[in-house]
Amino acid sequence: MKVLVTGGAGYIGVVLCRQIREAGHEPVVLDRLFWGRSPLAGLDATVIRGDIRQLDDRWFEGIDAVCHLGGLSNDPTAEYNTEANRQMNTEATDALVRACKRHGIRRFTFASSASIYDREACSDDAHRSPIMCDEATPVEPRGAYSTSKRRAEELILAQADDTFAPVIFRQGTVYGYSPRMRFDLVVNTFIKDAILARKLFLHGGGWMWRPLVDVRDVARVHVMALTAPLDPIRGQIFNVLEENYQIRQLAMLVTGSLAILKPDWRVEIVEAPAPATVRNYRMSNSKLSNVFDFTPSVTVLESIEDMLRRLPIDFPQEFGNPRYYNIAWMSLLEEVHAEQREFGSIY
Repeated sequence: MKVLVTGGAGYIGVVLCRQIREAGHEPVVLDRLFWGRSPLAGLDATVIRGDIRQLDDRWFEGIDAVCHLGGLSNDPTAEYNTEANRQMNTEATDALVRACKRHGIRRFTFASSASIYDREACSDDAHRSPIMCDEATPVEPRGAYSTSKRRAEELILAQADDTFAPVIFRQGTVYGYSPRMRFDLVVNTFIKDAILARKLFLHGGGWMWRPLVDVRDVARVHVMALTAPLDPIRGQIFNVLEENYQIRQLAMLVTGSLAILKPDWRVEIVEAPAPATVRNYRMSNSKLSNVFDFTPSVTVLESIEDMLRRLPIDFPQEFGNPRYYNIAWMSLLEEVHAEQREFGSIY
């Protein structure tokens, strides 16, 4: 099976492409290569450098399935450029689905987000345990990112029929090691802060709940959907998570794991004021478990220990590279492009 992966050079995408290859399929990476080609090193895959907002019918020749991960990937990046967020996450998704139908591509997976469950009614009090959301829970997404993802879901589901079998994965907050590493996700951020600052801040006491999932498990459900029977998954939404955690639990898991590895390091956990917007939600993965027979394989604790083994914790200067932070890297590239437009390319 030949599988087109949009955003295939991204944090989740590079892990997914490797799993697609390991499963005996042929990955085709479609990516702007915003972070370069280095995350794809060693991957046997065709690479298309392209923008999902400017689809080319040639990209779909010989393609049997599409895993759609491309677009802006969290609240901060969406708010950084709300227009680009709308174009990539919603409009481009609609165009991609229509292109798939034109080319007779039946299998389509979409990386949606658990943040769709972040409703005002659930999130206004961090000390109150939010309801357990399943795929039938009414959603009222708040930010630009979750709103764009929900609209994309609606556009995808409207196209589901006998010839097109999309499946939507509402992914929890992702953690874990990737060749395209990110340190702007909560568990990964805590690891970075513990190493750099030896201090973790719990805003609002860290009582807020989040559904979390390791990047390898996220990739695994997309791979499973490539060969799963179509009828049970056609036009269906599935929550994807390992477990629901309170933010303070994650801080304690990080500090505890680091204390074992570096007993002479002291990492302080500090109470900080609550953020202006409190995000507090939980969700169930029972539908995913029942339909896909899916059991998460990597816990937060296991993933923390894996990252501490892989990351250069004795060389903290490595953690300051803007490539590890979406907004920092986007800002830097904008500055470079502005200089090129004004003074001409220096490369």
